[in-house]
Amino acid sequence: MMLRSVIGRNIGNWSTVRAAGVSAFSTFNLGSIGINKFDDHAMKQALSNKAYTNFHESLEKGEPMDKACANELATKVMEWAQSRGASNYAHWFSPVRGANGVKNDAFIDYDFGGEGQFGGTIKDTIVNFSGSQLFFNETDGSSFPNGGLRQTHRAAAFMNWDRTSPIFVRGTTMFIPSAFVTHNGDALDEKTPLLRSQSAVNKEGLRLLKNLGYPNEEKVVSNVGWEQEFFVIDRQHYIERPDLMACKRTVLGADGPIGQQTDCNYFNKTDPRVRAFLDEVQKEMLDAGCSMSVFHNEVAPSQYELSPIFKLTNVAADENAMCLEILEEVAARHDLAFLAHEKPFAGVNGSGKHNNWGLNTPEDNLFVPGKTAEKQARFMAMVAVLARCLHVHGDVIRTSASCSGNDHRLGAQEAPPAIISLYTGDGMEAKIRDIIAGGDLSGYGTDTKTVDFGTENVAPITANMEDRNRTAPFPFCGNRFEFRMPGSTQNVAFPMAVVNTAYAESMAVLSDRIEGGESVRDAVAGMFKEHLPVIFNGNGYGEDWPVEAEKRGLKNLPNTFEAALSMGSEKNMNLFATQNVFSNDEWSSRQEILLERLATDIKVEADCMVLMLKTGVLPACAKDLRNFDGTGLGTSRKALYSKLEQAVDALEQAVAATPHGDIVEEARHAHYEIRSAMASARDLADEAENVCEEALWPYPKYKDMLYSHHTEDARV
Repeated sequence: MMLRSVIGRNIGNWSTVRAAGVSAFSTFNLGSIGINKFDDHAMKQALSNKAYTNFHESLEKGEPMDKACANELATKVMEWAQSRGASNYAHWFSPVRGANGVKNDAFIDYDFGGEGQFGGTIKDTIVNFSGSQLFFNETDGSSFPNGGLRQTHRAAAFMNWDRTSPIFVRGTTMFIPSAFVTHNGDALDEKTPLLRSQSAVNKEGLRLLKNLGYPNEEKVVSNVGWEQEFFVIDRQHYIERPDLMACKRTVLGADGPIGQQTDCNYFNKTDPRVRAFLDEVQKEMLDAGCSMSVFHNEVAPSQYELSPIFKLTNVAADENAMCLEILEEVAARHDLAFLAHEKPFAGVNGSGKHNNWGLNTPEDNLFVPGKTAEKQARFMAMVAVLARCLHVHGDVIRTSASCSGNDHRLGAQEAPPAIISLYTGDGMEAKIRDIIAGGDLSGYGTDTKTVDFGTENVAPITANMEDRNRTAPFPFCGNRFEFRMPGSTQNVAFPMAVVNTAYAESMAVLSDRIEGGESVRDAVAGMFKEHLPVIFNGNGYGEDWPVEAEKRGLKNLPNTFEAALSMGSEKNMNLFATQNVFSNDEWSSRQEILLERLATDIKVEADCMVLMLKTGVLPACAKDLRNFDGTGLGTSRKALYSKLEQAVDALEQAVAATPHGDIVEEARHAHYEIRSAMASARDLADEAENVCEEALWPYPKYKDMLYSHHTEDARV
């Protein structure tokens, strides 16, 4: 079976929709879906049958294409890209730093077979794009975060096309989604480990399905539908805030007279200027082949969310990275600024990236209970695997959602706590307890819930079997599980690589039990019984949950520093090594990179705060005091401003005391000492903002940034 048959089913492949002639979006003037994506449909139209077949056969075997076929593919994709205005191509990759990497190359080369000018001394320049150029590119990897994987004086790094992620055109560049590795094959990117984890899911998924009575399955794939939250503000306000420019979040800022009280922004009408921006974003995403189907206002003022239909996980990761680039570029065209930071504004909800994760075969969604007893039993086995996965590997799954920005968000009102648990819903939990007590694996999913609106004007509806739980880090959503922890700036690939790997390893454990002689029922029941403590259907925001979680033995890793320390355990090293996702060196490098980034982010924020306080806030405070000369007033202000000056000195001292030479101690100091000093200075600065004369305050305030553009006409 060719892989294309899997890609086209159950996982939101829009080439199938377009090929079938569906044009529902044309009514809304959204353009042609996928017009700028060289998907399987476009490839089949462009290539000879031999080259098309060779592409898929080489993909299934993990081998290079035949040279002649590769050259044909390269020529056809170049011609297709040029017809859409592309003059360059770029192997587009995801280094472990956040923003994607891109190196633009022109579709030109020398005609080495021709005579050239001046008797062959100077070769002619021709338009050309060969198979070797399509499948290979090299760059200097010395300046990318590497955690010790390579040396500066040995810095070769290579890119190669991820053949399951379609090529697309944006602007004048043809983008080739690629993996990125060192000269020794060590992953310098987010894509390579994700692809390895998908191989692990396929291997152990097929093994487990065979043990569950499904011996004829040919492929198991993971898929994700991501939800991207973000803020949009007026670009001029962004430019006038040094902290937003340098840190992507406000390190100073008092609450305005209104924040998100009454939830007046949530699913409200999108303001005209932002609506025009989002319409253009949606069109660009659809043109590039991303099925961007939803956008709406989020809870916080000036906060929004958008999401596509789900895809293969690696394709979804590429489309999310593309989306972040499009959001930033289109915002600038609308004189707006796009903010992806997890907590750009204190006191209002921050932004996450909810990953709706599923497993599919070519025929079935493995996270749907199904209508037959056999499929219901299979579903409960898959849930038992997930319970073990989250219970045993909750620490590393929580770590996968760690970054300095997420420290300001996790555990707050808009995000789950930093404790991994599984929300099944009450009905599923009751069924699990019945299985543990000796009950059959089948039976769950047969009940339906009808919601009656109480009026004949509105027809009753059939609802999901389980209610939603937005306080849970891993809730069941009827046909998928939603990993709600990752931060809005994070690449989808890393957290999903970790989830895939942990799940694959737990599938292997269940297979071991069955192959060791246990019946399927007893093996599943035993796994549920052992890992029942991870199932929690209560309020994850409740004050009693951390206490209860500790009693259950669930780890609470409250911040990025503590989470990063847990990465180097023998359990975690073995997990990734045995599943061939990260070597020990690669995994250790991720720990070092995370600690380095944490320390660096905090240092940049602290330096920016000192700069803003010393050059902007304190001078404004001094001018404000002059308003009270000779009046006998202003005593309390003077005391406040004096305390603020002392807090600035204390913050500078904390930064100066940073230890060097040991990244663990540097990150520890940054998190516990510098952040504490920053919090003290901010409290006083925000208090000063609320008393200082309005005209003297040097920076745009929350009330300006979060609301000023809401009543403006759309600017196109």
